[in-house]
Amino acid sequence: MTVLVTGARGSVASAVLDRLHAAGHAVRAASKNPADLRLPAGVEAVELVLTDPGTFEAALRGVSQVFLYPEPEGVDEFLRTAEAAGVKHIVLLSSSAVLAPDAEHNGLARPSFLVERALAASNLTATVLRPDAFAGNALAWSHVIRRRLPVQLAYPEAAVAPIHSADIADIAVEAFTGDTLTGRTVVLTGAQSLTFREQLAIISRVLGRDVAVEHITRAEAERQLVQHVPAEVATSLLDYWATAAEGPAPVADTTETLLGTPARPFEQWARENIAAF
Repeated sequence: MTVLVTGARGSVASAVLDRLHAAGHAVRAASKNPADLRLPAGVEAVELVLTDPGTFEAALRGVSQVFLYPEPEGVDEFLRTAEAAGVKHIVLLSSSAVLAPDAEHNGLARPSFLVERALAASNLTATVLRPDAFAGNALAWSHVIRRRLPVQLAYPEAAVAPIHSADIADIAVEAFTGDTLTGRTVVLTGAQSLTFREQLAIISRVLGRDVAVEHITRAEAERQLVQHVPAEVATSLLDYWATAAEGPAPVADTTETLLGTPARPFEQWARENIAAF
């Protein structure tokens, strides 16, 4: 079994790669800049650009399973090449955003929605992982916290159940090496609903100093967001947070329900990443 791990520099993909390699599985790391990868000894690096079909055949040669990031441009050709290469199983890192009623036209959900649809139309067996908010999204606050400025939020009471990227990696590895998740689609969360204000309180406690929260208007939040993401994604995010402010976030499948191991709490993530703040 050779597993091709796309986007090998990503937090989830790199953890999947490390776990599979440590367990003795053959792993091939794919990146548009493979020379820049820092990989364990014995892991092959290969060029793969998910929007460039010219890179597909060599990357997929001899591969039986793929860890796939949701890039819709070129996905149909990628899946056709994967089938021709003998790939049997794809584990897709999708998003719970695809559950939105307007997913096909939602800037946040659309890439994952289109890739899921393409996978469903293929002959490949797929395990689809739909994580909700990543704990690592809190890094978006790190710059202002380091500068000791208030964190400005339009929806400070928006509640999510943040999931540690290592939990996603553990579940993905089970999808590759076991049979309990084969062919399934699962929504993934952490074990606890936390508002943005509560997450910041945890970071404040771990940091050992106060972190101020400043409520701003949606218009101001959108003005800030569009400096970093496309306007349609900013709108989707703000719509999502507005809905999330209406009550606690639902807790879906976790490592506890799927693997029998406790989900890593947000505070653990904060302690592991506190240097960023």
